[in-house]
Amino acid sequence: MTDHVDRALAELGLTLPEAAAPVAAYVPIVEAGGLLHLSGQLPFRDGQLITGRLGEGVSLEDGQAAAQACGLMIVAQLKKYLGDLSRVERIVKLGVFVNSAADFTDQPKVANGASELMAKLFGEAGRHARSAVGVPVLPLGAAVEVDAIIAIREPLAN
Repeated sequence: MTDHVDRALAELGLTLPEAAAPVAAYVPIVEAGGLLHLSGQLPFRDGQLITGRLGEGVSLEDGQAAAQACGLMIVAQLKKYLGDLSRVERIVKLGVFVNSAADFTDQPKVANGASELMAKLFGEAGRHARSAVGVPVLPLGAAVEVDAIIAIREPLAN
């Protein structure tokens, strides 16, 4: 799986960011019952947080790019926690929160930025359940936040 993800990232011209440290009193990942529960990840591009509100100065395309950046941060957190991505069995669910103006209703299209990335990186194992929710504000003014549930395989025998 790791080789496939690395090849897909290269083909897409993407690189994983450094896994971000928590900004409050929580941990990035909790492992329970064969699932990893990832805390919400914010969108960073070139080390800068992507901020703003969809429908008020942030375009749909910029929102999709922010969601993709959240997806990259999820993969970076997975790689940091697991060491490599060979234990990823399935992306089970993404929760996508979109900083939205009151009349903005394209949250599912914004969320596609993260969802399509998971399918490109993990193939069929990247297809997942999802929620896409509009909210009036996100931490630090972020445009998008994405959390995840990931099924993992048992560690490989040495």
